[in-house]
Amino acid sequence: MTVVSVLAFAMLGTGVLLALVRLALGPSLLDRVVATDALLVIVSAGLAVYAALTRNPTVVPVLVVVSLLGFVGSVSVARYIGGMLMESTGDGQDVGLPPAAEGAAADRAAPTEEARA
Repeated sequence: MTVVSVLAFAMLGTGVLLALVRLALGPSLLDRVVATDALLVIVSAGLAVYAALTRNPTVVPVLVVVSLLGFVGSVSVARYIGGMLMESTGDGQDVGLPPAAEGAAADRAAPTEEARA
């Protein structure tokens, strides 16, 4: 192994350790989600470095799958947490849209004077 590959994998290993610390100590769910996303990015980077150093193109499909897994996982968790934030506040009623969004939705739904004529 060359010095460059040792340095690259050492930096990636350091990033993995730091992300694992954030994953273990993160006080909130969002901290843990960001740490998991960072881990998947580091794994993708490690696969890319390995593919580049060994000139092995068969690793590229695995790299694509890991990248898509990280993206879809992050979007899914963000949508789930966003749905949790929009749920009831404790009195049994849904919060619904914020007031500014409700006004914008009502403006889009109401026909204009020009459309009525």
